[in-house]
Amino acid sequence: MSQSLVKNLIHLIFSTKSRERIIDDSVRPGLHAYMAGIFRDLDSPATAINSVPDHVHILFDLDKNQALKNVVMEVKRGSSIWIKTQGSRYDDFHWQSGYGAFSIGQSSVAEVTNYIAKQPEQHLERDFQNEFRAFLHRYEVPYDERYVWD
Repeated sequence: MSQSLVKNLIHLIFSTKSRERIIDDSVRPGLHAYMAGIFRDLDSPATAINSVPDHVHILFDLDKNQALKNVVMEVKRGSSIWIKTQGSRYDDFHWQSGYGAFSIGQSSVAEVTNYIAKQPEQHLERDFQNEFRAFLHRYEVPYDERYVWD
């Protein structure tokens, strides 16, 4: 085959440092748009982005020429720089150092997109830590609780 054809759909999740509840409605639309631009620039377009005060969910198509860790690093770095320009409240803003990234199949795009869109409703019943633990169990990712949170 002379052509490399790839579809890498990734559900990415990461929180603010120490799960600080700082992402509010005044920055949310701009933050999502800025992140979408970074994904686009990395040839890894985002299908869905949504956040609640302490974390973000993103569904994106990882380009075959990009390493996941580099895309995540650029999105977190660039969006952190951007949010710090949104007022003194955000001067000390940081994302957590880690992240969760879960591959999904094309048949799950609608379900994951819907899940991401309904983040505010999802968190009326479950906090970020319990949600993230559920993802780790669902995708059978081994982890040590001592090192998951920062």
